[in-house]
Amino acid sequence: MTPVDALATAPPAPDTAPARRPGPPRVLWLLAVVAVLAALMAASVAVGSRDVGWSDIVAGLGGSSDTIGQAAVTKRIPRTVLAVVVGAALGLSGAVMQGVTRNPLADPGVLGVNMGASLAVVAGIAWFGLFSATSIVWTAISGAAVSAAFVYGVGSAGRGGATPLKLALAGAATSAALTSFITAVALPRGDITQSIQSWEIGGVGGATSAGITTVAPFLLAGTALSLLSARALNSLALGDELAAGLGERVAVVRGVAALGSIVLCGAATAVAGPIGFVGLVVPHLCRLLVGVDHRWLLPFSALAGGCLLTGADVLGRIVARPAELDVGIVTALIGAPFFLYVVRRQKVREL
Repeated sequence: MTPVDALATAPPAPDTAPARRPGPPRVLWLLAVVAVLAALMAASVAVGSRDVGWSDIVAGLGGSSDTIGQAAVTKRIPRTVLAVVVGAALGLSGAVMQGVTRNPLADPGVLGVNMGASLAVVAGIAWFGLFSATSIVWTAISGAAVSAAFVYGVGSAGRGGATPLKLALAGAATSAALTSFITAVALPRGDITQSIQSWEIGGVGGATSAGITTVAPFLLAGTALSLLSARALNSLALGDELAAGLGERVAVVRGVAALGSIVLCGAATAVAGPIGFVGLVVPHLCRLLVGVDHRWLLPFSALAGGCLLTGADVLGRIVARPAELDVGIVTALIGAPFFLYVVRRQKVREL
């Protein structure tokens, strides 16, 4: 066989974009998710302890607060925006974490990253008098980074490296320890205990336009780093050796993607508290719709994360009227059973 014939019959080079199961086109799913998000945002503005009509919504969107209904709409608009952006950040962060670690159990809450950010913020407020919004965001990102590095180091130790279950156990143990440290730091400070306890539950009820404006640059930077890593994450899914053979600088790619995920998680935690399970549930559901190609999975996870958190916030207002459940409680009720399902499925696969 001549060299030309050999080249003609050689198998094609591997494509780093994974195949997708047959189903509706991704564009249709994109339109559906956008429509759901728009409907949930409208419900978030309209539903609460006091329901409002379309006239109040239109007037409130225009900045009017002459009536009680219009004032309620004006207050709910920042809350709705915050729920969308925090949900998008957590959904995207979870998808990137799962791609970086090749771990279906990865999530900012499961791996203890949220609690690392929380401890850093609480310690900064209690010991160093941090009350500047920007300094709190930087502190949260730093705490998230330290916690992520610690959990990955502990989960990677020993035989087998960073297996999904080892990382989940390391994250759970770290979260428990950090929660105890947070309590120990906050208890002697009665002047901040109440606000810290409310923030630790996780919620978007205290949203303000100023807070959203402060955190927006950090969320945009984390989003950019994450989305730019999408193609490289497809290569990492094939294994480090094959990814290096395809020309990827594995350590650099993993570091950049992890940095984007940590920035998203830390910034979201700083502004809304440690909300768990969004980054676990959303990527798994999105893979059922658009497959495992990160170029599609990451933006879909961001949109679906906004849907989940906004929907959870609306649900929390409905089920406890005239009071409301913080969104962190609602996502925990949704995510905990899903986490157990994923753990059980992972254990069965490893048998």
